[in-house]
Amino acid sequence: MGLSRLKNRLLARVFTAFPSLAERWGRRLAMHGGEIPWSEPRKPLREAVVALVTTGGVHLTTQEPFDMTDPNGDPTFREVPVDAPRESLTITHDYYNHRDAERDLNLVFPAERLREMVEKGALGRLHGTAYSFMGHIDGPHLLTLRKKSAPEVARRLAEAKVDYALLVPA
Repeated sequence: MGLSRLKNRLLARVFTAFPSLAERWGRRLAMHGGEIPWSEPRKPLREAVVALVTTGGVHLTTQEPFDMTDPNGDPTFREVPVDAPRESLTITHDYYNHRDAERDLNLVFPAERLREMVEKGALGRLHGTAYSFMGHIDGPHLLTLRKKSAPEVARRLAEAKVDYALLVPA
């Protein structure tokens, strides 16, 4: 493991142990905000198709890991079957301490909880494919995320007639 990856993992642990440091560090980041988009729900959840989208860096062990060597992150995404066995999944993301998520993946990839909600009738159906991003995207990769990766996932969700997407940050 390279020195940069070691540094990122150490910072993630320090920020977990000292949240006030993480807050101070976060204040210096440029906000790319604007108005928060909002649409009124058009369908009750018990009738809806819901998709899972995570920024936790979750992917199948057989898929290419997210690129941890680029300090600006990796703007690509991975398609992950929502019924994939836990042992076939891993996390590649050095910018947060995922020790707890490795113990309970539902913290960043709640497919199991969503399947339970479908079984209980609270959700209509869970879309079979989840989309996973690495949440640390910066610099030139922001444009790639906005212009390529995110629109591609949105297109796929629209084609699949997904009603709602649950975005789970890490």
